[in-house]
Amino acid sequence: MDIQIFKTKEELSQSFTAWFLEILAENDSVNIALSGGSTPKSLFDYWAQLREGEVDWNKIKFFWSDERCVPPTDDESNYKMTKEHLFHFVPVSDKNIFRIHGENVPEVEAKRYGDLLSAKLESIHGVPTFDILMLGMGDDGHTASIFPHEIELWNSPDNCVAATHPTSGQKRVSLSGKVINAARNVAFLVTGENKADKVEEIIGHPHRAEKKYPAARVQPDSGNLLWFLDEKAARKLTGKSY
Repeated sequence: MDIQIFKTKEELSQSFTAWFLEILAENDSVNIALSGGSTPKSLFDYWAQLREGEVDWNKIKFFWSDERCVPPTDDESNYKMTKEHLFHFVPVSDKNIFRIHGENVPEVEAKRYGDLLSAKLESIHGVPTFDILMLGMGDDGHTASIFPHEIELWNSPDNCVAATHPTSGQKRVSLSGKVINAARNVAFLVTGENKADKVEEIIGHPHRAEKKYPAARVQPDSGNLLWFLDEKAARKLTGKSY
């Protein structure tokens, strides 16, 4: 586990980008699963203002770790957020964008997207494998769209699952645990003081936390797990060694 802590979201974005560009330089193409939320939004804003030519966008294939079951024009759509903060500003071909169709019936879309992953990605032991998987974490310990009250979805035999937000009841489509842990590189991007308790519990007491929080079950087979944290999210880790 690699834990990196930054003063600001911009510093976090800079470090994540440097790491990402190293992987991109070593490969002819890279597939990445994006996440939603305020921290990725800051990252996409940072990417959008990079100098022309700094990133070879043609080498990147974009997927998503989860999506809210809303149309792509809805303000809650992770795809819409990415489009407005990144794709409008960089030369990404539509053929390299593979969105989750949040407007579809959730269970049907989970099956369709799972099949698409099998068709588009290299599989290891029968599981589609991302080069880079971005994840966020909620202050309840959820990740992607697998929430604590539905933690059993983590072990689904399917590539994708239909999930439900515990408060709003909103349906989501999410990668399952087996696809998340099959990724070659997994990176949590977590900011904000409201995440500090769960960050400390998951990093400091993983065996206890994994019984309660989907985010604690992120244990990639590759061993390549990185945490990009701001100081507020990491405040309870100060002075500790992991």
